[in-house]
Amino acid sequence: MVGGRMTELVLVRHGESTANRDNTYTGWSDVPLTTAGIAQAHQAGKRLRATGLQFGAVHTSVLKRAIVTANIMLAEIDQLWLPEYKTWRLNERHYGALRGQNKDTTRQEYGKAQVQQWRRSFNTVPPLLAPAELDHDRRYTKYGAAVEPRGESLKMAYDRIMPYWIDEIAPRLLAGQNQLVVAHGSTLRAMIKYLEHISDDGIDGVEVANGVPICYHLDSRLGVTGKDEY
Repeated sequence: MVGGRMTELVLVRHGESTANRDNTYTGWSDVPLTTAGIAQAHQAGKRLRATGLQFGAVHTSVLKRAIVTANIMLAEIDQLWLPEYKTWRLNERHYGALRGQNKDTTRQEYGKAQVQQWRRSFNTVPPLLAPAELDHDRRYTKYGAAVEPRGESLKMAYDRIMPYWIDEIAPRLLAGQNQLVVAHGSTLRAMIKYLEHISDDGIDGVEVANGVPICYHLDSRLGVTGKDEY
């Protein structure tokens, strides 16, 4: 708290992507927003503008559905000039060999209970990509081959996100700067788990809607004192 004022952290899941529309697993695949997703990003920005919040920085993944959503929102709140930090650590959870598959089809093939475990449990790892199927995308080469996973549980995504929280987001919040994070359903669930002290079992029931700003009011030690959705 600086000058008696709470610090605000706003989390936003990107607008609808083509994979959301088609009900397919995406993960680190770099799919675009749909027309509806672009509209959701504009609406999220308009709702955030109505709050009058001013931010010190925005953090997003290196996937275009999050980056484009962030840029649309920054334009709507007239803060395009903000520093924008893009990191692989905020990428969506990697769905391994499930990527590109239709979710309903996998339910028919593997059963609803198994798919629910893959999608929502904290510790369950999806079927892994074969090593030869890794993309070796140029955006990750500077970090070394080990950065690109063959598949991740939510816990594995949580473990890669937390160093970024500790090094980049928390210090800015502690300095009294409101922060905006535009990322993905699973990785935002991981952050919400941390912020709200949700149990490993409890996180199973947490959903994050596309394009809905979630605002956490934080005290001087970054404890959550309140939460609003816009």
